[in-house]
Amino acid sequence: MGSVYAVTCGHRVIVCLHTLMINGGRTCVCQRDGRAGQEDALLGLLGFYDELDNRSGQPNGSIRDAVRPVGEPDEAGLAAYLDAGHVLIDVMEAGHDAITGSAHRHSLGCSSLVTDGAWLWRQDFPHYVETHHVLLPDAFIEHVRSLNYQMPAITVAQFAPRYDETMPLVGWASAVPWRSTAVTLVPEPRAVVSKAEFDAAMLAQARNRPHGSWGKPRKARRT
Repeated sequence: MGSVYAVTCGHRVIVCLHTLMINGGRTCVCQRDGRAGQEDALLGLLGFYDELDNRSGQPNGSIRDAVRPVGEPDEAGLAAYLDAGHVLIDVMEAGHDAITGSAHRHSLGCSSLVTDGAWLWRQDFPHYVETHHVLLPDAFIEHVRSLNYQMPAITVAQFAPRYDETMPLVGWASAVPWRSTAVTLVPEPRAVVSKAEFDAAMLAQARNRPHGSWGKPRKARRT
C-alpha cells in the first residue's frame, strides 16, 4: 500500500492516497447481493467491485456480472438518492470508468465513501447505476422507495457500531472506531454535477478541440 494522509473534519475523514486502498487482508462476509451476512451488525455494501480495487474478492464481485441493458423504471431517482448521501470519507484521487476507461462525473474522488445509515457505497456508484444500469439489491430499492427518495438523517448511536464493523471489510480498518461526537447527522446540500451536465461539458470540450487528441503534443508549425 502507498502513502496515506488523513485529516479528520467533523464526522468526515479527508484522505489523500498515493495508491488505491486495498482490502487490508480481511475476507468479507457479505453476500454478493450486497446484503450483509449479519444484517443487524453490518451496513449493506454497494459498488465495491473487483475492477475498482487492486485485487479480486471484493464484496460485490465483478462489475461485469452486474451490468444490465436497462435499469429500474425509477433509476434516475435512485441515482439522485445515492448522490445525496452523507459523505464519510473524502478521498483525493481520480479514476475512470472501469468498463469503458472514460472519465465520468464522479471521476474526482471516485472512491470516497458515502452512506445513508443503512447502506455504504463508493461515490462513483451512481455513475455505474445510471450508465451501466448495474443490478441493485431489492432490499436497497425498497428501502429508497419507502423513503420517497429522500436522504434520511442518521442517528449516530445506532450507526456507529455498524460503521465500526463494516469499514474494515472495505479496506478502511484505519478509519475506526467512529470518532465524531455528533448525535445526529443531517443531510448536507452539496452541488453534484448531473450526468447530462457532464456529458454536455465533455461534448463542448471535444468540439472546441480543433483536431487530434488532447493527450498528444502537437507538432510545431513552420514559420
